[in-house]
Amino acid sequence: MLEVTGFTKRFRGVAALDNVDFSLNEGEVHALLGENGAGKSTLINLIAGTFPWAEGVYRINGRTITSLTPHVAQEIGIAAVFQEFSLVPDLTVVENIFLGREQSSGLFLKRKQMRQAAVELLDSLGFHLPLDENVAFLSRAQKQMVEIAKALRMSPKVLILDEPTASLTDGEAEKLFNAVALLKARGVGIIYVSHRMSEIRNLSDRVTVLRGGKKIGTVVTAEISDEGLIEMMVGRPVEQLFPKIEHKPGPVRLEVRDLTTEKRSVIGASFTARAGEVVGLAGLVGCGRSELCRAVFGLEVVETGAIMLDDKAVERPTPTSMLAANVCYFPADRGSEGLALARSARENATMSSLDLPELSSGPVLKFWRENETIKTPLANLALRPMAPERKASAFSGGNQQKLMLARGLMKPFEVYLFDEPTVGIDVGAKADVYNLIKSLVEAGACVVVSTSELPELINLASRVYVMHEGKVVAELAKHELSEAQVLSHYFGGHA
Repeated sequence: MLEVTGFTKRFRGVAALDNVDFSLNEGEVHALLGENGAGKSTLINLIAGTFPWAEGVYRINGRTITSLTPHVAQEIGIAAVFQEFSLVPDLTVVENIFLGREQSSGLFLKRKQMRQAAVELLDSLGFHLPLDENVAFLSRAQKQMVEIAKALRMSPKVLILDEPTASLTDGEAEKLFNAVALLKARGVGIIYVSHRMSEIRNLSDRVTVLRGGKKIGTVVTAEISDEGLIEMMVGRPVEQLFPKIEHKPGPVRLEVRDLTTEKRSVIGASFTARAGEVVGLAGLVGCGRSELCRAVFGLEVVETGAIMLDDKAVERPTPTSMLAANVCYFPADRGSEGLALARSARENATMSSLDLPELSSGPVLKFWRENETIKTPLANLALRPMAPERKASAFSGGNQQKLMLARGLMKPFEVYLFDEPTVGIDVGAKADVYNLIKSLVEAGACVVVSTSELPELINLASRVYVMHEGKVVAELAKHELSEAQVLSHYFGGHA
């Protein structure tokens, strides 16, 4: 139903997409895989009419398209749900779902009919949303649901889903997968972009892999292993993805004793983390591991319990006091909490280290020294492109993650808290993050990693604590770490 051949797109003379072919059949899920900067976003933006292609042929249902705009793409049945939302914050859920396609009678909107249609659409998806709430007050996951509903309201023939589960819980993602199955059965062709190999494996019929703007190949999903796909993506065997970390556990740097948060997202949790080791926090989304990290850093109010740094109790932790105590925290949501997207890479890298003597003298910022100071951290993380004055928002997801992580290399922190350190980034960028963790641990730092990626826990951690409904239910030593063993505690158990 959709075929593009020889697609090429250049930005400022640089080829973001180079002679790429891609096709989509009726009732097919065709996945796009590739590192950040591989060309996936460029390809789906060309297909959705966001910007024109330089060279190539575009056909839909046998009809050649010579030029395309988002409006024309919608008219011919192409809908897209991008990572960056296109919602109006000051409009309600119903108003956003019908935006640009309102039902009216003369000068008046048919509000009751639109509301009922929205109810039926959301019910069919299994999404529960406050229909009359302004989108500005919704969580990121709820906004993602509105975007998906808005796209499906058009009854598209081609649906583009760009990292659609990045903000969803496992339960919400399962509802989306059910909706994808229904759409396939109706003959809708779906282009699915995701870094989650399990989703690609379970949903897609074919996979096209891009690398460096070029098409590496298209394969039938059932006929290739995960390892084979990863090697196509990064150009090297998967065994090279996780570095071998030399754990040398030293004294206890961080200890949490019977901690309960005010919102009861964490209940009586305890764990220890030593210098020279990686401690993993495992569990389903919503189990409390993220909130536990936030509580340690002072972002969640602690009701009872104690946080100890080098055997000294921390009274009422705040981000400022924890930074001063050499504790560094990297949030899961880099866009809303980790970065100032409108500011430069330079400013984002140095924002928590402005008290360093080389960067300031009293209240005076030595801004002329910033570029020199950030050279090594950004080089160590292989930031691409190496453009310190570029806005953070202009970097790919993986490179935005590196910008946030660079902040932790500006000062010799002793404790690092990583919450979902590789969410929404490609395999190559993941390898860079893993190497960063290796270098920190082997230099004697204490590292805590909260992640939903089991391979990360098994390959990086020396010990893992599993959480369920806010409580720590198990502690597993290195020799006990396997996917089956960790998963066996996900739904409760005994520590």
